[in-house]
Amino acid sequence: MPINPKRIFRDIETIAGFNEVAPATGYSRPTFSKSWRQARDYIIDQAEAAGCKIRIDAFGNVHARPKAIDWAGHVWLSGSHVDSVPTGGKFDGVVGVVCPLEVLRVAHEAGQTIPLELVIFAEEEGTTFGLGMIGSRLWTGDATADSIQAFQNSNGENYLRAGESHGVRPDAFLVDRLNPSHHRGLIEIHIEQGPALWEQQTPIAVVAAISGRQQYTVELKGVPNHAGSTPMSYRRDALTAAAEIILDLERMATELSDHTVATVGKIECLPNAINVIPGLVRFTVDLRSPSADDLFDGHNLLDQMIRDSSAKEASFTKTEDQPVVEMNPDLVARLAKIAGEKVPATVSGALHDAAILAPHIPTAMLFIASRDGISHNPAEFSRIEDIAIAAQVLGRFVQD
Repeated sequence: MPINPKRIFRDIETIAGFNEVAPATGYSRPTFSKSWRQARDYIIDQAEAAGCKIRIDAFGNVHARPKAIDWAGHVWLSGSHVDSVPTGGKFDGVVGVVCPLEVLRVAHEAGQTIPLELVIFAEEEGTTFGLGMIGSRLWTGDATADSIQAFQNSNGENYLRAGESHGVRPDAFLVDRLNPSHHRGLIEIHIEQGPALWEQQTPIAVVAAISGRQQYTVELKGVPNHAGSTPMSYRRDALTAAAEIILDLERMATELSDHTVATVGKIECLPNAINVIPGLVRFTVDLRSPSADDLFDGHNLLDQMIRDSSAKEASFTKTEDQPVVEMNPDLVARLAKIAGEKVPATVSGALHDAAILAPHIPTAMLFIASRDGISHNPAEFSRIEDIAIAAQVLGRFVQD
């Protein structure tokens, strides 16, 4: 299958042009924004030009498959997302959409009908509505209209309201869910978002598992008081208590395993005044590991840290519990065979739509090397020739 790297490059650059901010600051496409819709419509136009028919499901996901194949036909599924984090990069998600698009184009130009359906999942990142992978969660039934009601964008609209003009139809949720009999399985292509492949000078890898993720909101209460007249021994400083926990989390992650990571990415401090001892601190914790045991231990250790904190009152709430997801071993083996014996197997530290689909249909992933492991950043970069290799493997996989 003669994959065209120049055409893939054109696709990525065109989608990068659909942007809510100045390119110098990065690339922003919030779900259901004008730029997101432009990117989605560009892919739809390209797929139609490649002889595909288009369907937008009730959850806002886009599906494209060859016109000769009925929607109930048994095909492979491949795709990712076009929404982005604020001021992100060009490649995250987009690569996983343009690779199957290119495979469909090449087959169409050769007069072939291949059993492949391109999918664009809506709201993968979670930065628009506060919950990741909404489109795939709804499609599989892992989320419902009721369960996502509270998640809102910056305009105060929830997913259902904001998505009305983009195909979201809550009244059809029950009848439009994923039917596993229509799909042989999912192959998601994604940039690695880590440094291993780039450092090893390896263009692609087969993903064997996706790390589990547990997320928390921690709330610590102290006593807000005058910064000048309150002796250090009399203080109940909520921010100091938070700092102690955050440092303990750093140590905890490294002690659990080399593959366990813990991140405090958001923090709120009140009253947030230069001359007032902090009386309330809220912060998030993102804990990930490919080991279910490490996630279990991490939860208990975080619980103990909070109990032992110097705050006057302390509590935490688990806001997400995504288990470790193993990829389908048969698909992993087939991809590895097609890609070549030297292609390594790896674990994804990031969460993807593939993790949502895996319990429902056979699922596997291909990773593409990321320069220096940088992602969610304008400096994000993957070589077009490496992306083309992944597309080539996908094409051969589908044809086989």
